[in-house]
Amino acid sequence: MAPQRFHEQFEQIQRSMPDVPLAMGPDDSAEFIYEKGYVLVRDGEDARVVEDTVRAHFTAEPDLVQDHVRRASPQTNRSGITRVQVGDPGEGDRAGDRPVAHALRALRESEGRAGRRLVSRNHLVSIAVNSCPGDEPAPVAQADGLNPAPAEGTYDAESAIGVLVVDTGLMRDFRSSPLLAHTDGDAQIKECDDDGVLQQYVGHGTFIAGLVAAVAPNTGITVRNSLNDAGAILESEFGEKLFEAVDASGWPDILSLSAGTSNGRTDGLLGIEAFMRELRDQRTLLVAAAGNNGSATPFWPAAYADLPDYQDVVLSVGALRGDGEFGACFSNHGPWVKVYAPGERLTGVLTGFDAPMPYIYQHSTYDTCRYGFGYACTCVSPRHTGVLSEQGGGSTKPDQVMFEGLAHWSGTSFATPLVAGLIAAHMSTQQESDPRVARYKMLAANSGYAEVRGAHVAALRPGTWRPVPVLPPAPRS
Repeated sequence: MAPQRFHEQFEQIQRSMPDVPLAMGPDDSAEFIYEKGYVLVRDGEDARVVEDTVRAHFTAEPDLVQDHVRRASPQTNRSGITRVQVGDPGEGDRAGDRPVAHALRALRESEGRAGRRLVSRNHLVSIAVNSCPGDEPAPVAQADGLNPAPAEGTYDAESAIGVLVVDTGLMRDFRSSPLLAHTDGDAQIKECDDDGVLQQYVGHGTFIAGLVAAVAPNTGITVRNSLNDAGAILESEFGEKLFEAVDASGWPDILSLSAGTSNGRTDGLLGIEAFMRELRDQRTLLVAAAGNNGSATPFWPAAYADLPDYQDVVLSVGALRGDGEFGACFSNHGPWVKVYAPGERLTGVLTGFDAPMPYIYQHSTYDTCRYGFGYACTCVSPRHTGVLSEQGGGSTKPDQVMFEGLAHWSGTSFATPLVAGLIAAHMSTQQESDPRVARYKMLAANSGYAEVRGAHVAALRPGTWRPVPVLPPAPRS
C-alpha cells in the first residue's frame, strides 16, 4: 500500500478511536497499525517475566523511564492475554513508539531461551487496510441487478447451513431486502456522523450477508457488529469479540471474516491464540480475507491457512479483478492465499429498499486510479475530493447521492463471502455435514484457475457471477 494511503487510513481510524493513541509500524513502513505505549503478553507466568524483564531493561537505559511499566488489564480472561503498559501513550507521534520497540527488544533473549514468542505489539485488526481507492460503496440502480445474481434454490430451516459474519453489523432497514429474509444479528451502531456523512464501512456487514445469501440460498446468516470502529478493533479485544460471537449463537458451520492485520511474523496473532486453539477443536471452517495491501506478507488470521495445525481449519481468500482472469491489483497474494474469487466491482445489497435513502457520501476515485498508483492520493481528510490531485484537486465537499438498495464494492472483503457461500451451497447440494470436508471436496472438483502475479492459482467463480469490463490504465501524468 502506498504510504500516503496508509496515512489516510490511519487518520480515519484514529478519529473513530480517539481514546486509543495509535502508531504505524514498524519504522513507519506502513505495514500495520498498533496501540502506543502497550504490549500484549500471555497472562500468568509470561506476563510476570515480561514485566520484570522490561522494567530491568528500562532501568538500565538512561533515556528510558520504567515508571510506566505495569499490568494494564485483567490478569486472566478467556483470550489468555493481557496488556502491559511500557510507556506513556501520549508521547511521540504516529511514526513509532520507542518504549514499545525497546520492550520488544528487551525480550529477544528470553524468547530465544523459551523457543517461543512472549510479547507482541497490540495490533489493530481491520477491514480498512486500504482506505483509498476503491473501498467505498458506490450506488447502483436496482435495474442493474445483483452480481452475482441470486442462485436458484430454496431455504429450509431444518437443513440450512449456518454462516456467521463477524463484521460491522446490519443496516437498520436490511429486512426490506428479500435476499436477507434469513439473516439476523446486530444492528450497525451508527450509520452517519453528526454531519450526516455516511461513515466509513457502514453497510459492509449487510453487503457481505447479501453476497452469501445470493450464492447460497439455503443458509441461515448471523451478522455481528464486532468491528464497529471504522471496521477496526484492537488485537487485545479481538479474541474476546470472536468468543462472544460464537457464544451468542453457537459455533457455526462457516465463519466468514473480512478483517485482519499483518504483524511482520509467521506465527499468527497472540491476541487470538486461545480462540484459534478452540476453533481447531470445533467443526467450524474459518473463511478469511487475505487483505487489500497488494502484498505477499502474511495477513492474519487468513495466513493461518498455511500453518500445519490450521490448514484444515482456515481457508484464506484473495480477490480476482473484474474480468475474473487475474488477481485484483489490491489483493494480497502468495502461497499462503489458498483460493481466489471475484472481488472487484461486485454488486450487492446495501440499504434503502423500502424508501430510497439519500446519503452524504465520500466520493470514490477507484474507477480512475485503480491501476496507476503513480500520483498523490486524492483523499483529503476527512473528505474525499474525487478528483486526481494533479488535475487541479477539487472541492472537499462530499456528494449527496441516493442509495436505492444496491451498491458496487471491491475488496478481498467480498471475495471471502463468495467462497463461504460456495462452500455452504456445496454442503447443501451434496448433503455434506462437515464444512471442512466440503471445502476440500469442492476445491478438488474445481477446475477454475486464474493468474495472480504470474502464478497459476485456484479460482472459484460463482455460476451467477458476470464478468465486468476492465478499463485500460489511466495515463500517468
